[in-house]
Amino acid sequence: MTRVIPPQPGIMDIDLYVGGKAQLDGVTDVVKLSSNENPFGPSPRAIEAAQATLGSLHRYPSTDHAALRAAIAAVHGLDPDRIICGAGSDEIIAFLCQAYAGPGDEVLHTEHGFAMYAISARAAGATPVVAAERERTTDVDAILAACTDRTRIVFIANPNNPTGTMIGGNDLARLADGLPAGAMLVIDGAYAEYVPGYDGGAGLATTRDNVVMTRTFSKLYGLGGLRIGWGYGPRAIIEVLNRVRGPFNLSQTQLDAAEAAVRDTAYADQCRAENARLRDRLAHDLAALGIPSDTSQGNFVLARFADTAEAEACDLHLQSRGLIVRRVGNYGLPHCLRITVGDDAACARVAAAVAEFRAGAA
Repeated sequence: MTRVIPPQPGIMDIDLYVGGKAQLDGVTDVVKLSSNENPFGPSPRAIEAAQATLGSLHRYPSTDHAALRAAIAAVHGLDPDRIICGAGSDEIIAFLCQAYAGPGDEVLHTEHGFAMYAISARAAGATPVVAAERERTTDVDAILAACTDRTRIVFIANPNNPTGTMIGGNDLARLADGLPAGAMLVIDGAYAEYVPGYDGGAGLATTRDNVVMTRTFSKLYGLGGLRIGWGYGPRAIIEVLNRVRGPFNLSQTQLDAAEAAVRDTAYADQCRAENARLRDRLAHDLAALGIPSDTSQGNFVLARFADTAEAEACDLHLQSRGLIVRRVGNYGLPHCLRITVGDDAACARVAAAVAEFRAGAA
């Protein structure tokens, strides 16, 4: 007799997250531009710090992450006691849903928001609710209108993935202050480091008791393969999250590499400047070929095509030239391709391949 043991309600409603493709069968000299990775890799200091831990892999890591939290606090001007570290910002998002949302509760996100918001909500038994965007940009009024007395968490990515758009500080404050009692605003700042002068929502998370900011080492810092993220918010919320966090959720390799990365501000500045230069170049080259994109504040460009068929045809052509980009139909944008900003050579190859595609389609 075969027994089927059912999971908790909501689990089977989860659509599995699919990462960016990394290989192309039968194609050599492949350039992966599907996962918004830093083409320049991590800081040499981060690599050195990670390598230095390899001889002590038999030792358990720190449970309080004190050294990494102190480094983050020093670089960003924050209180280390209000910082929590996790296995990517994804884990912080999951902690928030696990601790603050459950059956009968609602978790809001925008229509083109990061897939993990709905996944984590359903995993906690909560119901994800979608709020409309305006021209692929977060619409504060639409979010507030979608809130109910069952709303527990509102997630927005600012800048947003996959659109690259963002809203300003006044709109963020208006959103935080307009939420119902008992609802929390979570500002996902995975791409915040790419925006000069932007604190990623840290100011609001410092002054409001209903705001949490999440950040990652996977993008600007080039440590996606190590899975390191962090969150910042009111002490009361961070204390709750630490109660559900596993004591050894980060290895010493992760902790030391991240500490070295965040302290190497010169390398981060160099990567930020190069990304801005190459992002502008890529967007300009695509626009010259008749393919528009919104002004991106991240390390990618969302290229818009006439329709789904054209976007998919262009993607296939790019693949034939060894270029892997990301289709985003699962984000409600089937007529778009998200293209990570690569190095000089990669950006030139994308522009040349798209021009080739346009010429062949004419």
